[in-house]
Amino acid sequence: MFDRYNREITYLRISVTDRCNLRCRYCMPEEGVESMRHEDVLSFEEIAEFVRRGAAQGITKVRLTGGEPLVRKGIVGLVHMLAQIDGIEEVAMTTNGILLEKFAPELKEAGLSRVNISLDTTDPEKYSYITRGGDIDAVFRGIDAALKYGLTPVKLNCVIRNSEDEEDAQLVTEFAKTKGLKVQYIHQMDLETGSFSKVKNGEGGNCGSCNRIRLMANGCVKPCLFNPKGFNVRQYGFDEALQLAVENKPRAGSKNQTGAFYKIGG
Repeated sequence: MFDRYNREITYLRISVTDRCNLRCRYCMPEEGVESMRHEDVLSFEEIAEFVRRGAAQGITKVRLTGGEPLVRKGIVGLVHMLAQIDGIEEVAMTTNGILLEKFAPELKEAGLSRVNISLDTTDPEKYSYITRGGDIDAVFRGIDAALKYGLTPVKLNCVIRNSEDEEDAQLVTEFAKTKGLKVQYIHQMDLETGSFSKVKNGEGGNCGSCNRIRLMANGCVKPCLFNPKGFNVRQYGFDEALQLAVENKPRAGSKNQTGAFYKIGG
């Protein structure tokens, strides 16, 4: 499955919920946001069917995101469903790690391959400030659980303002060294202005080789994070929404003034 710029599309990111158990300052307002109606959120069966159609067209890798994917009830069951689909070689997850200690063994047994864990500092007070109350010790226990149960390689996603030389980023770097983890440094992004850059030590943000599309929790298939276009599977059907997303994938990201990170997924 190739887009009009001859990029092979093999990677599907799925936002399974717009809900989150943190209120990170760069992602969500303190008071939270109005959640999607239950009936507007795709069922696990709908998600799995879309992945089946995608796998038949060349999708090989799936990553579950949110909001926070582990707050969605029954998420382990979805992982199991996706891991059984022919053609899917990897089911991964991006999580804030708060609930990972609890779910790691079940996720591994269900077929989850690995996790990326968001961590912008290792200072407990700064972490609590950034996340508006998050418990960094829970994240540390989640990281240890991921390593214990083989959700590897574990990668840390560290949001930075300017460079990885910043104090908090360096704290994450040193922590990662003690655990043998890789850190991906992600410049703070802005959908409305189109501000983004290539992820350091990662593949995100490199438009020329981008191989991904996104499925939002409400069924909208997006060709690009930094683009307002989207095609809902309930309106167009699974196959047409997939085809339209691939056909309308832009050469490069621009702006998206109709979305928000907590809805679209990082």
